[in-house]
Amino acid sequence: MTPAHELTAVELSAAYGARNLSPKEVTRSLIEHIARWEPHLAALWRHEPDTALAEAAAAEQRWQRGTPLGPLDGVPITLKENIATRGVPMPLGCAASELSPALEDAPPAARLREGGAVFIGKTTMPDWGMLSSGLSSFHRLTRNPWNLRLNPGGSSAGAAAAAAAGYGPIHLGTDIGGSIRLPAHWCGIVGFKPSLGRVPIKPPYAGRVAGPMTRTVADAALAMGVLARPDWRDAMSLPAQAIDWAALERDARGLRLGLWLDAGWGDTLQPEVRAAIEAAARAFEAAGAEIVPIAPFCTRAMIDGLDRFWRMRSWLDYRALPPERQAKVLPYIRQWIARGEHLSGEDVFNGYSQMAALRDAAVATMQGLDAMLSPVSPDVAFPAEQASPLDDPERPFEHIAYTVPFNFSEQPAIAVPAGVSSSGLPIGLQIAGHRHDDLGVLRIARLWEQLRAPLPAWPAPPPH
Repeated sequence: MTPAHELTAVELSAAYGARNLSPKEVTRSLIEHIARWEPHLAALWRHEPDTALAEAAAAEQRWQRGTPLGPLDGVPITLKENIATRGVPMPLGCAASELSPALEDAPPAARLREGGAVFIGKTTMPDWGMLSSGLSSFHRLTRNPWNLRLNPGGSSAGAAAAAAAGYGPIHLGTDIGGSIRLPAHWCGIVGFKPSLGRVPIKPPYAGRVAGPMTRTVADAALAMGVLARPDWRDAMSLPAQAIDWAALERDARGLRLGLWLDAGWGDTLQPEVRAAIEAAARAFEAAGAEIVPIAPFCTRAMIDGLDRFWRMRSWLDYRALPPERQAKVLPYIRQWIARGEHLSGEDVFNGYSQMAALRDAAVATMQGLDAMLSPVSPDVAFPAEQASPLDDPERPFEHIAYTVPFNFSEQPAIAVPAGVSSSGLPIGLQIAGHRHDDLGVLRIARLWEQLRAPLPAWPAPPPH
């Protein structure tokens, strides 16, 4: 029999409604499970079991009265630590941060709290979210549950590790260049980056989204039904829209899917990753989809421009700190941003303009297609102590070639497990869709879950 903490959010909601399980029972089971894993993973920041049990008890009473707040009432969730929850500091993964309690819930946290979700804790991230790694100057090193010598990726590092290790069914991450999808790929989970503005967030800015990280597409869709509700505090958010997030079923007939294997820049695509994506394309084709090869549409100039802009953004944050706090920032980050001191206004403006160039190229490439299939990253999981697959601050973006275009094109994109390497490491498939067609991307991802071969069992905690 499946342990209570291993059930999906869809299964938990149904079990609560049928009174076959209680939120307190599930939360207790989950807390015990986390205690077995967490000394090895270091995925959590501010894990508060007593608070979670109190929230579960309140949810249980609502279900018993027949007045649940929604399908997530009593469902355990975690939030990345850069999503504010009232009363909890946000170190942003960096030892240089001042730990002031947040004054209010950010929009995603507010929606989940309104829906009765049980807050298990906050999850870890690297310094300022500027690494695809579990390496942080503030947190213990976060590790990958599939192999503790390896990195979960980032910047939603703790969220991905927590999802793969079974710390509950729903984990909320954020993404400005691949920070949901990359760790989802390396940890073998589902990571959904919605269209920009679909999930209100604070603070909003170019490329930044919040989205669910789960073990199933159906759970990601269930979370979106709550997260996509409006919040005036995000002036970049989309108008409220009636979307039937549960309408996931479709077949492949009539689908026209692009197959993008050559990013045009970045790390060389590893043969096992290529093989997994090509196999996925063949499976879609056998089910009735048309597969269209896609040529590179990104250029090195676009990415170098983004690099200049984000170096300057982080340099300005760093420069504002007193020297004693500057010294606490991760050395890799300090080295990466150092050139920001010497960039001119023209350099930064031209870099910023590359966001528009990248957006236009991605949107143009998508014309005539229903969605695009690609790798998530060229690489499988890398050593835990590294800041990135290359571990080179002068080449920081080589592994995000397939993910970053869809942040600045504002298109929805999802990482969904595609298989494993010969050494048993997860490989993800990215599915990107048209702007605002979030449900369409989820539906194709759900179809892929039905087409793919069975996956290995989830990793278990090491023996004591």
